[in-house]
Amino acid sequence: MGPPGVGKGTQAKSLSERIGLLHVSTGDILRLAVREEAPLGRRARPYVESGRLVPDDLMGELIGERLGRPDARGGFVLDGFPRTVQQVAALDGVLARLGLGLDRVLLIVAPEAEIVRRLSGRRVCPSCGALFHVESRPPSTEGVCDACGATLVQRADDREEVVRERLNVYERETLPVARAYRERGLLLEVDGSGTAEEVFRRIREGLGVA
Repeated sequence: MGPPGVGKGTQAKSLSERIGLLHVSTGDILRLAVREEAPLGRRARPYVESGRLVPDDLMGELIGERLGRPDARGGFVLDGFPRTVQQVAALDGVLARLGLGLDRVLLIVAPEAEIVRRLSGRRVCPSCGALFHVESRPPSTEGVCDACGATLVQRADDREEVVRERLNVYERETLPVARAYRERGLLLEVDGSGTAEEVFRRIREGLGVA
């Protein structure tokens, strides 16, 4: 967990590959549902595009369905959930039904200015999903996907004004989740500054993963 743009998805993917567990990204699942106009996606679209948190009942349905699938039975790295204290309770219920428990909760932190820079400069390919950044990872041809040649776009939730609103929501709603897990003795806080490789090294050291 951590603020938007801090690198949760990148680090969750790297960690899941290193330890051989499923990477479950609620952000990816939500965006796919919105793009495909699934019933959950239609209900979630206004929240996703405005930077507000998707209501807890929708997120509870989403995560309960996903973690109940066979490929999650051996364990998973959960990315982007829970984001509110109410979602902590929802996840507790889902895990109890599945007979599972949390081993560790990772909180990745970074300065606000860095997060705004990272997100507002991000561009995505609507065709193949490839990610770019206007400063740190620009495409070979400006505005064009290197992989498939489609025109790159800026996600609605990556516009600077939306990013700042997302950060306000994070401060208000998600930091109490960190406190809840800290009280349980599960929280590991990791500095998210620097390169993805540097952050991943800190995560491995904190978890004792080779």
